This record gives sequence, structure tokens and C-alpha cells, in this order.
Amino acid sequence: MNLWQSLWGTLGDIAPIVLIVFGFQYGVIRKPLKRPAQIALGFVMVWLGLALFLVGLENALFPLGELMAHQLTHAEFLPELPPGAARHWSDYYWVYLFAFAIGASTTIAEPALMAVALKAGEISGGTLNPLMLRIAVALGMAVGITLGVWRIVMGWPLHWFIIGAYLLVILQTLRAPKAIVPLAFDSGGVTTSTITVPIITALGLGIAGAIPGRSPLADGFGMIALACLFPIMSVMAYARISQLLARRKRLDTQRP
Repeated sequence: MNLWQSLWGTLGDIAPIVLIVFGFQYGVIRKPLKRPAQIALGFVMVWLGLALFLVGLENALFPLGELMAHQLTHAEFLPELPPGAARHWSDYYWVYLFAFAIGASTTIAEPALMAVALKAGEISGGTLNPLMLRIAVALGMAVGITLGVWRIVMGWPLHWFIIGAYLLVILQTLRAPKAIVPLAFDSGGVTTSTITVPIITALGLGIAGAIPGRSPLADGFGMIALACLFPIMSVMAYARISQLLARRKRLDTQRP
């Protein structure tokens, strides 16, 4: 995809949004927009930004993720096998480490998560630490991606992992502080955004294409589903631990 193709394609994607917004503004609300020149300039910047982002995905993030996956799973990089021996799942330990590291780092840098964490810290009056919330989400994302990579290596069905993860989420929801549950579920959504999704997708497709017997279509996808679920669990676990620590501190101060 070149820049001109991306510009025309993105323009067609944005056009319905512009028509709906201006249609409701002038056809339903029937009031003129304030600062129309600023809004028009904003739409142009969104158009250019999306087009450049898509070109960057095609030329950088997707190839880089697939390249790393192929290099880490190449026979020359993996431990040497005796003649006739089968490859063990533990031989891919560098792949697991890379998946964990890239999952945590991309999540920490996710703009949507930064915005949610800052807003949560403001509304909670400082009870929730935005940095600790981002770290909790990043750890959950890292665990989810690593588990997704391990699933591809093992060749096990995705629905086993999804069902198990949802059961854990339900159990945690019953025990977690009620105020944190909506934030935890939102955290699972904001993590899979502009930075994280392209790299996760490229990594999954690259690993599934590099390991013999795996299908990029059947095995390469599904990592994003796990990546959405595990941050929910990690945020509720963080809230539960914080609640227990606060209760213990309160009991210690009450003792004579």
C-alpha cells in the first residue's frame, strides 16, 4: 500500500462519519457549528494521520513483527535437536520472552490506556495510581500474549483458553471491589488499540507461519481475544490486593 492509495481509501472511510455528523448537526439539531474552520482542519488532520498510520503499519510494524517471529522460531536460532527428536515447547523460550516484553512495552505506551488511567486517577481522588494501573494492565497484556504464543506452539484450540479465561473473569468479578469492575473491563478494551493490535497480529501470524503444522488463519489469530481478557483479570487482582493491603494497614493503626 502506497501513500496515495491510503489517502483515497481513508477518505472513503471517513466520508460517512463526516456526513452523519454534519447531517445531524444541520438536519436534526439545526444549529450552526462553532469554529467550523477548526473542525474542518481537525478532520483533515485525522484523514492524513490515519493514512500515514496505515502506511506505517504496512511498511514497518507488520513486517517487523513477522520478521521477529520468523527469526526467533528459525531452526538455526533454536536449540539443536538430536537426529529424529521432536521439537519441545520449551525450546521456544525466547519467543515467550519476546512476547511478554513486547506485550508489556506496547501497552505501557498505548495512548488510550494513558488517557483512561489519568482520568481514573482524577475521579478516584488519588485512590487509584495511574502508573500502577498502567503497570497492572501491561502485566495482564503480557501474560495474555505469552499464553497466546504458547497456545500456537502447542497447537491447542483457542476456545479452551477463552472459556477458561472467561470463567476466571467471572469469579474475579464476584470478589473484586464493585467500583473497579467497570474500569477493569474498559481496561481490557483500551489495551487493544493503535500500537498493540498490529504488533500482536503480526507476531501471531508470523509464529503460526513459521512453526510446522500451524495454520496462520486458524492458529495465528485469536491472540487479541486473550489480550483483551487478561488485563481485566490483572486490574481486578490489583484492586483486590490494594484493598487487602489497605485493610491490613488500617488494622495495624488501630492496634494499641
